[in-house]
Amino acid sequence: GNLSTLDICYTSTFVPLMLVHLLSSRKTISFTGCAIQMCLSLSTGSTECLLLAIMAQDRYLAICQPLRYRMLMSHRLCVLLAGAAWVLCLLKSVTETVIAMRLPFCGHHVVSHFTCEILAVLKLACGNTSVSEAFLLAGSILLLPVPLAFICLSYLLILATILRVPSAAGRHKAFSTCSAHLAVVLLFYGTIIFKYMKPKSKEAHVSDEVFTVLYAMVTPML
Repeated sequence: GNLSTLDICYTSTFVPLMLVHLLSSRKTISFTGCAIQMCLSLSTGSTECLLLAIMAQDRYLAICQPLRYRMLMSHRLCVLLAGAAWVLCLLKSVTETVIAMRLPFCGHHVVSHFTCEILAVLKLACGNTSVSEAFLLAGSILLLPVPLAFICLSYLLILATILRVPSAAGRHKAFSTCSAHLAVVLLFYGTIIFKYMKPKSKEAHVSDEVFTVLYAMVTPML
C-alpha cells in the first residue's frame, strides 16, 4: 500500500507538467516550482529505495519464518518502518535541494532535461558544486548499494529456503510471491545506480532521460 501510494506521488511530481510541456511551445517552470519538484522527486525516489528493501525483509520473514511472521512483522513495526523511510528521505531531500538551489546560477537557465532533476540543475550552477555533489554521493551510497545488498541477502536466504521445499507447487507459490517485487527491484536499482553512481559528465546525454523514464515512470507503472 505504501509503495503504490508512493509511486502515484512519484510520477505526479513531474509527469503532469511534462505532458503540458510536450503540448506547449513555452516550456517554463518557476525557480520555486523547480525547487519543489526537485525536492519531491528526490524524496519519493529515495523512499522507494528503502521501501523495496523493507519489502524484501517482509518477504524473507513470510517465506523463511512463516509461523513467527505475525509476531516478527507486527502492524506497529510495519508502520514504524514505513514512517521512518518517508521522514528520513524527506529530510535528506530537503537538505540536498536547499544546498543545490542556494548556488549561484549566472549563465543560461535552460535545464537539459524534461524535469528539474538535480544533476541537470547542478550543471547550470556557476559556483562550486562540490558540497552538493558530496551530499548526493553520500546519499547514493546509503540508499543504493546498502539497501540493494540487504535485498540480495534476503533473496539468497529466500532461495535457500525455497529449494528445500519438497513439493513443486510449494516452490512455485513461493517464487510467485517474490517475482513481481524482484522484477521491480532489478529495473529500478539497475537504472538508478547507472544514473547516480556513474562518473559525472558536463554534457547531457540522451541516455540520462531514457533511464529517468525507466526508473521514474516504467517502474511505478509496473
